[in-house]
Formats: sequence, structure tokens, C-alpha cells
Amino acid sequence: MNREELPPTAPPEELLPDAHPPGLMARFRNYFLTGLIVAGPVAITLYLTWWFVNWVDNLVRPFVPTVYRPETYLPFGLPGSGLIVAVVALTLLGFLTANLIGRTLVDLGERLLGRMPVVRAIYRGLKQVFETLFSGKGSSFRKVGLVEFPSPGMWSIVLISQSPSVNIAAVLPGQEEHISVFLPCAPNPTTGFFFYVPKSKIVEVDMSTEDAATLIMSAGVVQPGSDPQKRNAALAGMANAARVANSAALQPAPAKVKVE
Repeated sequence: MNREELPPTAPPEELLPDAHPPGLMARFRNYFLTGLIVAGPVAITLYLTWWFVNWVDNLVRPFVPTVYRPETYLPFGLPGSGLIVAVVALTLLGFLTANLIGRTLVDLGERLLGRMPVVRAIYRGLKQVFETLFSGKGSSFRKVGLVEFPSPGMWSIVLISQSPSVNIAAVLPGQEEHISVFLPCAPNPTTGFFFYVPKSKIVEVDMSTEDAATLIMSAGVVQPGSDPQKRNAALAGMANAARVANSAALQPAPAKVKVE
């Protein structure tokens, strides 16, 4: 008995060759965008670090005597020397302020600044900001949450700050406790909205503020905990998809043939 001949099995789709393989310019563009995505953040970080070091050096250099400057004995300047002096000076200032004599001098200076009408408001505001950010005693911007904004069913990432003051809490409607939050905007997280929201309306998220800022700056492309290679590939894919969409939009529509 002859066995029936079976038709040849079609190869799976993933093994079929691409009908339109990318050209040389397309591959060059993809490689270039991937390299730009990888090198861009590193270059910008190094540039900002170099700018900050030079800024501190230029700020501290006038207060350092000429005999103690490295460029006096070297044929070139030593970047970072002013930063080292600033760190040592601030540490010494904190050490002196911790004792009784230092606290007395600080209180005397604060009382002197408190008598100046314009300087008083600026100094008190800046002091509260610095104490909140660098003292380690506050809880501002250490938690990340979700709130329904800008409409029900749409959730936005917020940075949870502190409870409102007694004067503000007294005029807020309702008996529920409110929390002050900051809603960063994408792709620039330094701008956004500040508002008070009931505590029960906030959904806390187990995420660091750095991951939240990265998520906002990338508009959701870079998710927390994702693989760096996958993140770069996703960014390159987005750039390639945007290029294809733009080129398709610029191509003229095919002419319609009228059949009689």
C-alpha cells in the first residue's frame, strides 16, 4: 500500500527571510541612534560634573591665598582643588557650629538677619528648604505615589511631601488628613504641579524617587528594573518607528485608477 504523499510543510514565519531587508542607510541610522542613546547620558553627566567642579573652583579660588593654590607651583591648574577646599571648609564650619560657641555665633547672626526686612524672608525660606532637604529628619520627596489626575481613571506619579501646616489644614475642606504632593511633568521633572490631596486618595508605590524621575523623563519608555540593553533597544525602536511614520506620511498617496 502506497503512503499518500504529504504536501511540504511550510517553514515557520520567523524562519522566512525578510521580504524587505533594511538597507545600508537604515542600518547606519539605527546604529547611530543606538550609540547616541548610550553615549548621550554619559556625555551630559560628565559635562555637568565638569561644569560644577569648575564653578566651585572659580567661586572658592578668590578666598584661597596665592601661596596655597596648586597653579602657583604647577604649570597647569588642578581641577577640583577648590571643591576639596569647599568640602573641608563646610565640614569645619559644621564642626564649629556643633559646640556652644558656634551655636551662639549662629544665633547672633540669625538675630541680625532677622532685623532686615527683605533679607529676613529670603533667609528663613532658604533655611527651611535646606533643613528639609539635607538634614535627613524630614520625609519630603522620599516616597512615590499615584493620584487620579487629570481626570478619574487616569493616574499620575507624584512625589509625596509633608502634611500641610496648621493654618492651611484648618481651611481645607473635609475632616480627612491631607498630604502635600508634587506632580512632575514629562520630560522635565523639575517643573510640575504642587497641590494638597486627601491621604486616602494617594496610592503609595514601592519605587525610589530616582526611578520615578527616570520614568517621567523617558515618558514611560524606561521602566524601573528593566534591562539596560532592552531599554536602549526600546529607545532605538521608538526613534526608528517615528522615522518610518514620518517618512510614510511624506510619501504621496497612490493614484486611483478609474475602471470603465
